[in-house]
Amino acid sequence: MRECPHIPALPRPEPEPRTTTCPDCLAVGCHPVQLRMCLACGYIGCCDSSTYRHSTRHFEETGHPVMRSFEPGEEWRWCYVDLLIV
Repeated sequence: MRECPHIPALPRPEPEPRTTTCPDCLAVGCHPVQLRMCLACGYIGCCDSSTYRHSTRHFEETGHPVMRSFEPGEEWRWCYVDLLIV
């Protein structure tokens, strides 16, 4: 995986997850698909395959650039700014 300039700015250790599922999906009564965790603040959101795309919305609202999969056994990260798996 390639590095992006946003990786060194992430908190170490990474933040604790705020929840175990997408709270925004729960609030609107939909089912989250493929959870993601913001590596800046620990927000848990659903992926772009979900109806409301809460992880992308979180990036758009906060500017937090990097998230990682919150699915068991998955380790990849995505940078919204650089559009890279990092």
